[in-house]
Amino acid sequence: MSSLKTEAAEVPMPGASTTTINVRAPEEVRELIDRAAALSGKTRTDFMLEASSEKARQVLLDQTLFQLDEAQFQAFEALMSAPLKDNEAVRRLLSTRAPWEQ
Repeated sequence: MSSLKTEAAEVPMPGASTTTINVRAPEEVRELIDRAAALSGKTRTDFMLEASSEKARQVLLDQTLFQLDEAQFQAFEALMSAPLKDNEAVRRLLSTRAPWEQ
């Protein structure tokens, strides 16, 4: 594999550990991907790795990053600043040691 860096994904350097990913797709999807890859000046593999890596990052960021307007932020901040109600499940969770601490 050649060294290729794009905004969306990094393709491993030569000699980097790699693995095989097999994908079955309808012929028209493969043709669509091939046309887009050719227009981008990339191989099918590089194009698919870049696209899937970018989508994976989006999915993961959706779990940790969110955007709020001013009113939503004020409501969120109020909820986060409010004291916890007495909750047995929360007390149990907070008193449980993490697996790596045991």
